[in-house]
Amino acid sequence: MEWSQFNLSTDFISGVQSPGDAQHSFHIVISDGEILSVDEAAPWRPLNQDELHWLGLTTVSTHFLGLVGNIPLYATEVDPETDEPEGYVFGKLWSFLGRVAEPTLNMLGRATQIVEWHSNHQFCGQCGQPTQPSDMDRSRKCAPCRQMFYPRLSPSIIVLVTRGDELLLARNANARGNFYSTLAGFVEPGESIEEAVHREVLEEVGIQIKNLKYFASQSWPFPNSLMLGFHAEYAGGEFVLQEAEIADAQWFHHTNLPSKPAMMSISGWLIHDFLQRVQQGAT
Repeated sequence: MEWSQFNLSTDFISGVQSPGDAQHSFHIVISDGEILSVDEAAPWRPLNQDELHWLGLTTVSTHFLGLVGNIPLYATEVDPETDEPEGYVFGKLWSFLGRVAEPTLNMLGRATQIVEWHSNHQFCGQCGQPTQPSDMDRSRKCAPCRQMFYPRLSPSIIVLVTRGDELLLARNANARGNFYSTLAGFVEPGESIEEAVHREVLEEVGIQIKNLKYFASQSWPFPNSLMLGFHAEYAGGEFVLQEAEIADAQWFHHTNLPSKPAMMSISGWLIHDFLQRVQQGAT
């Protein structure tokens, strides 16, 4: 079957152990962190087994991701010195943002993160001995010191703070252009998700919040975040910006918003959800 006939949201079943005897397969080809596309102008698709063979790419590692329908899907790492085959192009994961549907972006993110994890954990960080892949799960093990290494995920919070009909949006000090978004940050060891929300808001803009409500989560593979989204209400305080992180923060009325995140990101979802509830009189 052709890739375009599948719906990744319903047809993909995650897995670790490759069936090994399949007549057909799909391959997300990755070289030096970049993903191979057949044509930038056409919808993205992985290579099939025949294409991978005839292109003659030097495979460094292969990672079974799961089944799409009954067809195995692999992340296939090739030599980082590989030249682009004629008619194909390599691109960074960022270049697929807004270009492919969310389930496809998530799959590309999964593939690149697994390849990066595999590359970075060939040796044990404690004793320096080579690690070996597990047959049971997605991990690598050091036999001498029995350390286990799993793909890294970094839990992060992202929160839309509101005050009546106003939204708190901030411009990151490192962002390009006049782009405003919700507040976000990484969860620290020893704290709960809720504590991280309160801390990040206080650190970044100096105010207190209340009435946290969990909204949704999103895998954000830039490089390995799991974003946990919240709505919160203003409780008090004046802006004191963390200048190393925040260039500007303002209250914006919902009818007069600046350049804001696209709907591909959870920050866009949070803002859209609030605007819908304002329009319905439900805030």
